[in-house]
Amino acid sequence: MAEGKSAGVPLDLERLRELITLMEKHDLSEVDLQNGEQRCRLRRGPQNVSVMAAPQGYMPQPQAHAAAPAPAAPSTPAAPAAPVNDGSIVIKSPTVGTFYASPSPDDPPFLKIGATVKPDTVVCLIEAMKVYNQITADVSGTVTEILVNNADTVEFGQPLFRVKP
Repeated sequence: MAEGKSAGVPLDLERLRELITLMEKHDLSEVDLQNGEQRCRLRRGPQNVSVMAAPQGYMPQPQAHAAAPAPAAPSTPAAPAAPVNDGSIVIKSPTVGTFYASPSPDDPPFLKIGATVKPDTVVCLIEAMKVYNQITADVSGTVTEILVNNADTVEFGQPLFRVKP
């Protein structure tokens, strides 16, 4: 679990990702940092990691049937799954949260079936505790299937897209 308290200073998500990586590398279950009024507390384990601060610059409009936010796993790029029988690759969710197909309700979706993706292509946003994580494809190919709907709650490792390399 991560807790952030800020006095007008946004939480540095890149620094948070680095801390999570270091926690995994050194098998730490908890880190508690404080700098003045800003505090960041991370815990690994059964409760996963959740972040309680929104990044500056992006806040999509809440959906009419918003579900209670779920704790988030560490925010790392989605790892492609092993190819299935037809040779396609599945892009899986790297975290628990709410799937958003577009940057905001008025914008077009990041992807449509038939779209070409590269490893650094943003394919969706997953929101957990008001933190919006950009999920990248991490593979090159053509999108053949979108496996979730906008505003669906997704689980860690849940298939999101199918891509033909």
